[in-house]
Amino acid sequence: MVDGHGATDAFKNRCMNAARTLESCISYFIERISLNEPNEDRKENTLDVWLREGPRKPDVVISLSNLYSVRPWEPELAPIFIDGISVIHLPKLPSPWPAEAVGRLDRSDDLPELIWLRITGPIEVDAVASVVTVYQAKSDDAASVLQ
Repeated sequence: MVDGHGATDAFKNRCMNAARTLESCISYFIERISLNEPNEDRKENTLDVWLREGPRKPDVVISLSNLYSVRPWEPELAPIFIDGISVIHLPKLPSPWPAEAVGRLDRSDDLPELIWLRITGPIEVDAVASVVTVYQAKSDDAASVLQ
C-alpha cells in the first residue's frame, strides 16, 4: 500500500513506531485528555492524550486526528494509572483486520488505513483514527541540564 507520502507501508510503519514508543509507557499516568470537535477553524476532530511518569522519564503526547470512533471516558478523573497500551494498524480493504477489530467500523473501499489506540487502566481510552503522531519530550532531568 502507498500512503500520502508515497512510501510503501509508510502508515503501517508509523503505527509500529508509535507502538514501540508507547511500550515503555506502561508505568505512566494519563495526565490529561483533550478531545476537539471540528468547527469553523478546525476541519478535523482530534484526540490528544498526555502521559507522564516522573522527572526521570520523558513525557509523551499521543495525538490522533481524523477520528472515526472514540469511546467515552471521564477526563476529569486524570491522572489515571496505565495498565496497558496497544496500537493496532487497521489496513485498507482487501487486507483483513485483526479479529478483535472486526465489526468495529463499517468497512468500505473508501475507508483509509487506520490506527486503533487502546489505553487500559481504571478508565479506558479507545479511539480509531487515520492520523497518529507521538511526541516524546526530554525528561525533566535531561531538560534541566544546559547543553
